[in-house]
Amino acid sequence: MTRVAVVTGAGSGIGRASAQSLLAAGFRVALVGRREQPLFETAAGTPDALIIPADVSDPAQVDVVFDRTSATWGRVDVLFNNAGVFPAAAAVDELDIDEWNRALAVNLTAVMLCSAAAVRAMKAQSPQGGRIINNGSISAQTPRPLSPAYTATKHAVTGLTKSIDLDGRAFGITCGQIDIGNAATHLTQSIGLSEGALQANGSRLVEPSFSVQDAARAVLLMAELPPNATVNSLTITASGMPYLGRG
Repeated sequence: MTRVAVVTGAGSGIGRASAQSLLAAGFRVALVGRREQPLFETAAGTPDALIIPADVSDPAQVDVVFDRTSATWGRVDVLFNNAGVFPAAAAVDELDIDEWNRALAVNLTAVMLCSAAAVRAMKAQSPQGGRIINNGSISAQTPRPLSPAYTATKHAVTGLTKSIDLDGRAFGITCGQIDIGNAATHLTQSIGLSEGALQANGSRLVEPSFSVQDAARAVLLMAELPPNATVNSLTITASGMPYLGRG
């Protein structure tokens, strides 16, 4: 049976690379993102890709994503919750409330909404079950300076991941988290990795990065496991980045 995956934030970065890895491995993949053209670029003409432009922080649009996927292919086996934003750098006393709310909407509420829709589909299908993979970021474990909104949402994703996995047991649904540090994407470049990222002591350091395709290989590893095995938590970082000794 051909497996079906839904990937959010599939128009660029880790989402695009992961969707393409899943397609190459034989999955049918629903490509979800705000902008249609980047999704077409990810699909590259394959008939196994379904283009669904959507704002995943909007409950009605999330329902459309999973209704269309199930109507087209009959089931949902994997959800990769990857869509995310990194708000402008600011300490908590300087944080703009609109930036806080945007981070909550995209980094946390959207994960909940997509997971809820996926769980409903996975419970209803036959055979029952499926796998949810949440993109947490290493900020789910330890923060960068001036990132209270991003860090708070990613810590919350960890709790949500564990809760979904616990509640999914009776239905053959697993939920795991991948925390990625310094994969080379537009988002990581926006925090200045190549020019010098802000460190806890106020200095700036050019940090190492690694290929987004290698991050996608880790996502594929989680997605391809059989139903009787799961990865609860996986951390993958650029070798030598200031993470274990951060601060």
